[in-house]
Amino acid sequence: MDVFYRCSFRQGLNNHSLLNRSHRPLARISRNPNTILCQSVEEECDVVVIGSGIAGLSAAALLSTYGQEVVVCESHSVIGGAAHSFKRGAYHFESGPSLYSGLKSTGTKANPLSLVLQAVGAELEVKEYSTWNVYLPEVPQGFPAKVGPRGFDELFRVCGTRETLDQWDRLQGIVKPLSKAATAVPPLAIRLDPGVISTTLGRYFGDIIGSITTLGVLTKPFSAVLDSAQVTDRFLIHYLDLLCFLLSGLTSKGTITAEVAFMLEEWTNENATLEFPVGGSQALADALAGAVTRRDGRVYVSEHVEEILIENEKAVGVRTRKGKVIRCRKGVVSNASTIDTCSILPASTWSQQVAETPLNPSFMHLHIGFDAQGLDDLDMHHLVVNEWDSGVDSQQNVVLISIASVADDSMAPAGKHCLHAYYPATEPWDIWENLSKTEYEDLKQQRSEALWKAVETVIPDIRSRVDISLVGTPKTHARYLRRHKGSYGAAWRAGKEQFPFGSTPWKGLYCCGDFTFPGIGLPAAAASGAIAANSLVPIKKHTELLDSIGI
Repeated sequence: MDVFYRCSFRQGLNNHSLLNRSHRPLARISRNPNTILCQSVEEECDVVVIGSGIAGLSAAALLSTYGQEVVVCESHSVIGGAAHSFKRGAYHFESGPSLYSGLKSTGTKANPLSLVLQAVGAELEVKEYSTWNVYLPEVPQGFPAKVGPRGFDELFRVCGTRETLDQWDRLQGIVKPLSKAATAVPPLAIRLDPGVISTTLGRYFGDIIGSITTLGVLTKPFSAVLDSAQVTDRFLIHYLDLLCFLLSGLTSKGTITAEVAFMLEEWTNENATLEFPVGGSQALADALAGAVTRRDGRVYVSEHVEEILIENEKAVGVRTRKGKVIRCRKGVVSNASTIDTCSILPASTWSQQVAETPLNPSFMHLHIGFDAQGLDDLDMHHLVVNEWDSGVDSQQNVVLISIASVADDSMAPAGKHCLHAYYPATEPWDIWENLSKTEYEDLKQQRSEALWKAVETVIPDIRSRVDISLVGTPKTHARYLRRHKGSYGAAWRAGKEQFPFGSTPWKGLYCCGDFTFPGIGLPAAAASGAIAANSLVPIKKHTELLDSIGI
């Protein structure tokens, strides 16, 4: 796998600049000119960020923009966390998100990730499109589902009845004010201290008051909204359960309404579009990390943090597996899951509470590099649902397929394509434990077969076209992403459990990522990173940043 990011270089400086300041690390350059593999024993900065997932990189990029000296420590040899990419020969494979939207949106209703990119001055080139193919029990041959004001109507007309459309219209009437309420305060305005009153209520008072009657509904499960709209149509319930599941790893009975209301606003407005970043998720990670390094920050790969240093109830730095100590003047942000963060902290009551976090299951991944001859009309995105009765969250029932090279032909050799297929949040952890090498390989073959069959729905002769194929398991997630039990994320159920957000009992220590904010996708990750970053800087700097992006 390639190593991704440069640290502590500024435009026009040579490599010796790494050695000229006393607090700078001695380092050697990795294979990628944008990365450092650190060799020093001790250094100092303002904030240490543990982990380079999109949440951690968003926090680091914003902190750097705020003028803080930031060090990011990534355990893996590449940055990006669950959104990292890797290469095999000339094939570029995506390991995480495959469906992007709102990357170019602006204003208070914008995707939080887009707002982070704007705030830190990160440029991202995207390809726009509006269709993804769905293979459902009602349309096993596939149907080109679209985003936009009438996109859902077209699918419901084919797969449902007149009653489906009527109930969808009624539901939209109820969801519209909820969408307005869900976007009344952009997540980038939130911080985890009393200053949040100034940056939210003081700044968006009119929008909040205008939505006051609906705010209480936002924290309820979306199933409560379906009930209030008297939605009884089976196909409509199944499809909305599917969308909820893709957002949170939970059906409508567990997915928080605010999350669904935001998504429906983004996917049904006049300017709705799907997007793919040129260069894939690597380009996204690079753009955020670049915002750190341009401002004299440092992003280390292969630098596993083994301990968060606590003195007088305050986070004062970290110690890595290599024995390196990085002390911080302001604090530490952990992009590791809260469970994994607790494992490198002193035992506490908080640790005991975190240990009870409900978990989503894990992934199975199938990466294929294949011959594209005769596949000129191949689309990028495909979703396969085998049947509804067992539920969208049942094992091996839902498969997502992304062929990134359709959007960006540089991601595969000429005349070839690269494909990523996966089960989202349905692969159990326990069946993968305590296996011999032979048992593990056999189980990989068995459990990936449903992925191959789903791909054959799109490309019937795929097995005869294969140049390379790779299978990832929950063990892969646990090993490379340092995810507890390879989990897809926390399974906080709306109406039953309360999201903890990113605060901890220790001063200067904040958590970010999918264990601290509703949702398991990129918008939630970016929002959680922004909230952690905001909490470490003065209110004045925070409000100046909000002003700079027009929110």
